[in-house]
Amino acid sequence: MTVAREKGYAPIGAYGLIGNGAGSALVCQDGRIDWLAAPRIDTLPFLAAIIDASDGGYFAAGPAGGDYQVTRRYQDGTMVLQTTFETADGRLVITDAFTHGFEGRLPWTELARRIEAPDGPVRLAWELRPGTRLDQARPFVHHRGETPLILSGALLAAVIHQGVDGNEVDGEAVGGQAVIEPGRPALLALVLAEDKPLRLPRPDDVLRRLEHACQEWRAWSDRIGYRGPHRQQIMRSALTIKALSDRQTGALAAAPTTSLPEAVGKARNFDYRFAWVRDSSFMIDALTRLGLSEQVDASLAWLLQAVQRTAPAVHVLYTLDGRPAPGDQQRLDLVDGYLGSAPVIIGNKAASQAQHGSYGDLCGAVARYVDGGGHLDTETGLVLAKLADQLCDEWPRPDAGLWELGDYQRYTSSLINSWTALDRVVRLARKDQVPFIHLERWEHARQAIHDYADSHCWSEAKKSYTFYAGTERLDAAVLLAARTGFLSGDDPRLWATIDAIRSELTAEGPLVYRYSGAGEEENAFAACTFWLIEALCYAGRTDEAGELLDGALRYSNDLDLWSEEIQPTTGHLRGNFPIGISHLSVITAITAYAAALEHGATPPPD
Repeated sequence: MTVAREKGYAPIGAYGLIGNGAGSALVCQDGRIDWLAAPRIDTLPFLAAIIDASDGGYFAAGPAGGDYQVTRRYQDGTMVLQTTFETADGRLVITDAFTHGFEGRLPWTELARRIEAPDGPVRLAWELRPGTRLDQARPFVHHRGETPLILSGALLAAVIHQGVDGNEVDGEAVGGQAVIEPGRPALLALVLAEDKPLRLPRPDDVLRRLEHACQEWRAWSDRIGYRGPHRQQIMRSALTIKALSDRQTGALAAAPTTSLPEAVGKARNFDYRFAWVRDSSFMIDALTRLGLSEQVDASLAWLLQAVQRTAPAVHVLYTLDGRPAPGDQQRLDLVDGYLGSAPVIIGNKAASQAQHGSYGDLCGAVARYVDGGGHLDTETGLVLAKLADQLCDEWPRPDAGLWELGDYQRYTSSLINSWTALDRVVRLARKDQVPFIHLERWEHARQAIHDYADSHCWSEAKKSYTFYAGTERLDAAVLLAARTGFLSGDDPRLWATIDAIRSELTAEGPLVYRYSGAGEEENAFAACTFWLIEALCYAGRTDEAGELLDGALRYSNDLDLWSEEIQPTTGHLRGNFPIGISHLSVITAITAYAAALEHGATPPPD
């Protein structure tokens, strides 16, 4: 049973992620790697057939002809992916991973594909067809001795092989066939380096580093202390977040891809290979709950260093090396896009937007760090004080909101997060972590924000906080008011808002749209479902939360991976994949549910 490709494109949910914080790849169920970016997630991709079927490039490996059935799994506690093809001749098992160096990070990137036939023999077919790197390069494939080499712009790559009989090179691709015998595993490895020389490793060394990668992943995942319900989903989401985190800086890429459409055939395509302050804050929250203190410290340090470059302004997103992301974007009109969903773009215009919520994301992350036993240095304390003063001036102005819309309004979610920023700075000042420069001003502005939201963003008709001041439309992002403490769990307004959002924004089953009218142009937003579950937990409505959670977790793919959106009518995953915000929301929803089970339900408000 092969993957059904349409015009060369496989379903987004057919992919699995492999990565190691220094590169990322998407491996399809049929054995094709259709996306590969190295030596960093935000590097121009070496393979990109997932959004450019004709010229994007791929690295295929699988049974040579005949029908087969596919099962796959990650090896426990790792990002090492194992795909098993059941053929008439026996099983063909391909294990895919980025390797880890024995002395730290490898100077080159190494993707290993170990191929076994435990009850074969089984014939293997493979092909590497490098792409044009989103129409930015023209690759050249040639031999140097027995080794196929690929030159693609400033990137040099080589195929290291063992136990694979013969290969052919035609200037544009390299490939061949081989019979894999039981007890004689073969190897196909791709090694890459950019702007520097490339070492050609021995096959045995690659295989040893593959085993070492398994050990390194298990050593990391063994530190996850969570033992509550849905532990498998917690583990997989945490590992995915780790794979999307830059190994050198701790920065979290929102997703490894660009331009996978939120709705097929429409133009809502975005480049998510950047680090959002919002997502970084959610990451610190989620991983703090799991006890992963080293990753939390690394990511917080990156976040603070990035913001200090632009303070007192907090930018919406930064590059993975911590610099302000440019606000322009490049349209690649010669690249087809997933199933013709143009445009394919590089860059993200949200970088130039005003989003007051970013202040709350940053200050909330710092406060969680301090609550977990951390201490702030003098410079960080001063920066937070300056940010609080800046926000006191900015919060009354309209902004683009959490959803980064072109329509500037006084969004309720921005007000909630602005309140959160000042609340956390006040708390930190009272803990002697932030200097008491303008404490009274911060307290006054905090109250003013809450009063404004209560007066202008509450609808008596809907019995809910609204999308923005002066509208009756609703927004699922206001559910985060429960997490921040803007509303307490027993506040009647929280309960009423939850009910209104469930009534108006439910798409299908547990799926939720972002805001009123979103269903006309996009699909359900996965994170919103988990924010709803989390809000129900804070309200003590544990039975409802558990029922929704059980239903929601069925929408991931077979590897427990999530995209940004879900098509309600089909359950198909849509948008960039896999995406950090969905996985972070899975973690916070499940841990909130576990805590609610432990502490019991809160009675409904009068």
